Amino acid sequence: MTTTAPPPTTSEPHRATATVTRPGDRIFAGLARGSGILLLVVMAAIAVFLTVRAVHAVSNDHGNFLTTFEWTPSLNPPVFGIAVLAYGTVVSSVIAMAIAVPIAIGIALFITHYAPRRLGGPIAYVIDLLAAVPSIVYGLWGALFLVPHLKGVNLWLDTYFGWTYIFHKADPNSSARSLFTVGILLAIMILPIITNVSREVINQVPKMHEEAALALGATRWEVIRLSVLPFARSGIISASMLGLGRALGETMAVATVLSASPTLSGHILDPVGGTFSQNIVAKFGEADDFGRDALIASGLMLFLITLLVNGAARIIIQRRKEYSGANA
Repeated sequence: MTTTAPPPTTSEPHRATATVTRPGDRIFAGLARGSGILLLVVMAAIAVFLTVRAVHAVSNDHGNFLTTFEWTPSLNPPVFGIAVLAYGTVVSSVIAMAIAVPIAIGIALFITHYAPRRLGGPIAYVIDLLAAVPSIVYGLWGALFLVPHLKGVNLWLDTYFGWTYIFHKADPNSSARSLFTVGILLAIMILPIITNVSREVINQVPKMHEEAALALGATRWEVIRLSVLPFARSGIISASMLGLGRALGETMAVATVLSASPTLSGHILDPVGGTFSQNIVAKFGEADDFGRDALIASGLMLFLITLLVNGAARIIIQRRKEYSGANA
């Protein structure tokens, strides 16, 4: 006769798990919270300062601040506007992004998925070094090397693509100090930032996703298209927005290369136009108190444009979050 052991009883009370907060955790949480609040306070202080000085300048402007082309705040009455500056800033940044983003993603994919390790490491190291080069060095290189060598490229674009109006050059003998040259220089400057961040994001793709795609018979490009890029899409967008932020606010390199002119032209090869940052650095030294307020007003517009760009990027990332793999 066999006997079975009685089932275990659960008469003992369950032990309650209490969350113990150590002093170090409280200190770290307070420091983290304080850092976030400090950042918001600094941003609010910058916004208040720019707004107060900008209101004083815009209220005394005898032109339309948004549509006036000229910048003469020292005249009596003062007349100034940001139409040319906003156009030049946006156009040069769009050119830079159109050139830099595809190349940066291609470099990141080459380093992570195609290049052998002994080759990918040195390439990544060189890209890191390019990110540390000061902007004035890029500006001097652009003025002394890039501008002379782009004159032939501009003539070629004018000859074969001048019918597009965008690449038409009004004076074939003019220099290459144009928004197109500025866009190329900015693309070179933001390329390391976008490449490095994109490379780190792509490296975070779970290997099981790629191995599963390979097991199903996918080619290497299909693995990248179906497994890598959907997972890294949000990170690549964030990297692109970081690069765009630098392109929008770049100062010394643009001031060294661009021939500033209060002329708005749809021909990006003509040496005319200007940007917010270039105008500030060029006019700040000779401006009086009211002229500085006018420059601060233009800086406020650049501040708002940057906030709008970052806000749009956050919206795009939130919409794409379900495809990013962050919740996998």
